[in-house]
Amino acid sequence: MHSGSFAFRPEYRLRKTDEFSSVFSLRRTQRSRHFVIHHGPSGCDGARLGVVVAKRFLKRANARNLVKRLAREAFRHQRPALKPVDIILRLNARPDGLDRKRLREEIDALLARMRRPAAEPSGDPA
Repeated sequence: MHSGSFAFRPEYRLRKTDEFSSVFSLRRTQRSRHFVIHHGPSGCDGARLGVVVAKRFLKRANARNLVKRLAREAFRHQRPALKPVDIILRLNARPDGLDRKRLREEIDALLARMRRPAAEPSGDPA
């Protein structure tokens, strides 16, 4: 188990039906070619993620699991910079192929829209 800042810990996950329902009911979305992000205020002090990959878009379980892994991985790396929101990433169209790199780039770009505003640059080169 990873204990670093990039771990996908249980408190960063949306699990319960009512957690998903409350985010879906707000109807706030961001779209890309294959995905939709539904988002709303978080019930905790940081961002949380839920992933929905329907069988109608990807019939095979290994393909659905791949998309979920890519989403969780992207979220883990971007979480420290994200606003404190609950995010549901939902596959909304059948991907042409399972190109991991392109799907990951698409997920990264969508999540980047949920980032906190950039802080004023300090003169410190850190």
